[in-house]
Amino acid sequence: MALLYARRLAGLGYTAFVFDFSGFGQSEGELRQAEIPAAKIADLHAAADFLSTLSFVVPERIGHVAICASAQYAQHAIAQGARVAALASIAGWYHDATSLKAVYGGDEGIARRLEFASQDVEALLARQGRILAPAYAPGDEHAGMPVELDYYSRPERGAIPAWKNEMAPLSWMHWLAFDGISVSVRNTVPTLMVHGPGCALPDNARRVYDALPGPKRLVWQDGQQIDYYDQPEQVDRSVAEIDTWFRQYLGA
Repeated sequence: MALLYARRLAGLGYTAFVFDFSGFGQSEGELRQAEIPAAKIADLHAAADFLSTLSFVVPERIGHVAICASAQYAQHAIAQGARVAALASIAGWYHDATSLKAVYGGDEGIARRLEFASQDVEALLARQGRILAPAYAPGDEHAGMPVELDYYSRPERGAIPAWKNEMAPLSWMHWLAFDGISVSVRNTVPTLMVHGPGCALPDNARRVYDALPGPKRLVWQDGQQIDYYDQPEQVDRSVAEIDTWFRQYLGA
């Protein structure tokens, strides 16, 4: 999904940079397939620092396009001083511990997932064989995404060979404790949010937007969450909004 947005923005004249987070895809790093927000936030810092060293990049004009959960990581990175001058959040996933109870079956569902994480950590420390959970598997509470999402089940969309349908169970202890909402009060850079009633946790997105202290714009659109990953209507409209926002705050 990120590559699609990068290609569209490159076609408009932007220098676009896409990378795999540490432990995922073609990037090195351990642990593999571990959703650890702090590690991803550190990667965003490093990516912006790297871009600022390139001769064809103006360090003061780096924009960040964040899709789904990376939007809440971007908020943290910016609040911590990452070299980002403007942010575009596309169908951003924003959660805190309270809102996740409704997603994962209340206190009991949270407790079971924390037990999955504990078992994985014990196996890791004991150097025993670890069993990775699926990242996507409808109806499987071990999976990071246990609900039907067409994008992750179809090879012509997200189920491509380069994507591993795996998740380290220890991810749960990091994911469930993460707060991607309250940090928004410390994000002062101009922020565009493209979201809608069919996107993930829309009430949380509005909470984030309302708390942003800097220049901001909320574009409330139609479409489901996964439509913003690769469907022409949602992607084209989002790219147009990003282009307008970046030209305003990053310069031509």
